[in-house]
Amino acid sequence: MTEPILLIPGLLCDARIFLPQIVHLGAKHPLHIALPAKGETVEQMSETILATAPARFILIGHGLGGDVALDILRRDNGRVSRAVLISTDPLAEPPATAAAREARIVAAKAGRLKEVVAQEYPETAFASFEWRGEILALMRDMALTLGEGVFLRQSRALQRRPDQQKTLRRANLPLLMIAGAEDPIVPVRRQDFAAQLAPYGKLMVIEGAGHLPTLEQPEAVNAAIETFLNGPMMLRVTAKPRG
Repeated sequence: MTEPILLIPGLLCDARIFLPQIVHLGAKHPLHIALPAKGETVEQMSETILATAPARFILIGHGLGGDVALDILRRDNGRVSRAVLISTDPLAEPPATAAAREARIVAAKAGRLKEVVAQEYPETAFASFEWRGEILALMRDMALTLGEGVFLRQSRALQRRPDQQKTLRRANLPLLMIAGAEDPIVPVRRQDFAAQLAPYGKLMVIEGAGHLPTLEQPEAVNAAIETFLNGPMMLRVTAKPRG
């Protein structure tokens, strides 16, 4: 049987951010969607997801889901064969960013979740194209469906997320970073840094996309993932030097 794929959505997102990939990859792979909705730390979320994950799987995470995916790799349990991290920041959250997030947490507790979503995912988070409004509407609908409780837990997890540079240096498996060329939330340089840390890391920059390339440029993302999955188990003959 073809190896299953475990998909982990990002902050205030559900399976719909992966819909084009679900349609494309589902023809060849069993798919599992794992929402990072339980626990208030990345470590608690990864532990919960691993408890029901397949024995061995391909891992794909976006944003917070990528942070959780990194923590799954940190556990080094040999269950992940390949990993794709999309719009993922491997570093701990800076104090200024954590403070700004705290203000959004307070607003959400005051019943202003719709306003908070617009702050988390402003129009500028996505590339300028004709269906950007539809993506903004989807982000709002997913957030309101998941609700305040999930937002609070996920926000705390982002604030407390660990620095995963060591995890990347030890990730001896094929790893693909997918970055939107116009992503202002996790800039390309940050994702390139992550790819350079991993011994078998590779970066794919998606033109015409911001923070959500899976929906902004689905065909390009599908092609990048399929090429990666069909590639060799190790992307380079020798690992890069580690500093």
